[in-house]
Amino acid sequence: MIKYLPEDVSVTFAEIPTEITLSINLSLCIRCCPGCHSPYLQKDIGKELTFYIIDCLLFRHHGITCVLFLGGDNDKETLVTFAEYIRDKSDVKIGWYSGEDELDLDHYGRYFDYIKVGSYKKDLGGLDSPTTNQRLYKISKDKINLHIEDITNLFWKKINK
Repeated sequence: MIKYLPEDVSVTFAEIPTEITLSINLSLCIRCCPGCHSPYLQKDIGKELTFYIIDCLLFRHHGITCVLFLGGDNDKETLVTFAEYIRDKSDVKIGWYSGEDELDLDHYGRYFDYIKVGSYKKDLGGLDSPTTNQRLYKISKDKINLHIEDITNLFWKKINK
């Protein structure tokens, strides 16, 4: 089961570079990373995410270019079902912030346009740190192949000298 927090749904411009992103925080996180910025998402809280709720969110947030699930490692099959549903209903891109250090990008890349992998390690920093262990991948598809591009560096601020 996938649960989300209705009060944590927001439109953001920073989670996926170049996208107007509807960010949906999912609870029941199984990662429990030390130093997590949202430890409350480790709890069994929120409401069950359903196709009806996805329809309502897409309607309410007309104009977004991406739907991003933050979490969902506890029920990847249902998360993939939601991604397929959104793909069938809309032309928005779909992203997933997973906390797994290793994820089969060739498999999950068939369902998502963006995938972030990597547990949070405070000493390495988040996506905005050049020393991070986390990676954000942009995935494009042609008729035969997946193309996986690491776009993590788009989060790093350029320093003018």
